[in-house]
Amino acid sequence: MHTHLDAYCTHLRSERQASDHTLQAYRRDLLKVLEYCEAEKLAGWAALDIQRLRRLIARLHQQGQSSRSLARLLSAVRGLYRYLNREGLCAHDPANGLAPPKGERRLPKTLDADRSMQLLDGGIEEDFLGYRDQAMLELFYSSGLRLSELTGLDLEHLDLADGLVQVLGKGSKTRLLPVGRKAREALQAWLPQRLLANPQDDAVFVSQQGRRLSPRAIQLRVRLAGVRELGQHLHPHMLRHSFASHMLESSQDLRAVQELLGHADIATTQIYTHLDFQHLSKVYDSAHPRAKRSAQPGPAVLPGLSEDSEE
Repeated sequence: MHTHLDAYCTHLRSERQASDHTLQAYRRDLLKVLEYCEAEKLAGWAALDIQRLRRLIARLHQQGQSSRSLARLLSAVRGLYRYLNREGLCAHDPANGLAPPKGERRLPKTLDADRSMQLLDGGIEEDFLGYRDQAMLELFYSSGLRLSELTGLDLEHLDLADGLVQVLGKGSKTRLLPVGRKAREALQAWLPQRLLANPQDDAVFVSQQGRRLSPRAIQLRVRLAGVRELGQHLHPHMLRHSFASHMLESSQDLRAVQELLGHADIATTQIYTHLDFQHLSKVYDSAHPRAKRSAQPGPAVLPGLSEDSEE
């Protein structure tokens, strides 16, 4: 079973071009399944059936594993069994028809429009780090980039004349995104500073030593900006969530936001409709005279009339 798992991981890397992050996550999940199979004394992957896999999912859920993590585990199992079936090593998929336990779906945290402007319109240190960090923040918010997309950005992907950026998203899919005026201005201010570091490659965002910034370094700089300008925790994906929420709130065009974010499934984008409705609900509760709660008791009901009687 270990041999087949190793072969599948090699297949993911070489044929499916899976990222290191995806590969490590799938391997961790499948090792949990393998350990369970060994504890059950199963002879091989072909011996794992739907009943046993369901029991494993239930056990992991009871141990506190989230619905989202269990969904990923089931996805890893399905991928493994597609490979095993293709190689003639198995003739079934124990994950077929299985779904993870439903969990509470947490809404993503966002900045409102005023807080976003406060972050981006704060004072900029006119030096290498100041120009670079401002360009990163503006581009995150302007185009809704993922952290990995901004990290992998090269000069050839930028077209500031036409206000466009090409990014490589999940599944090695590219998409072309607009870049707003403020982000273009920030990038134009940054690019001359970039040359001072004698860059080692064509990365748009580099360190003072000329090396492409790592995801960890970008996360740190965004967090520092959040503390400095807003006094709160901030991470790159919060800027992406804010971009999506503000775009949907203004345009009401779910399909367009899906395309901008690079979501394969529109159900992923629909989470932002919940954010939009949450905002509308707060506005309603605070503004509508019949929605406001009163601490005073209601008027007494006149004798002979019930509260639901018609006049």
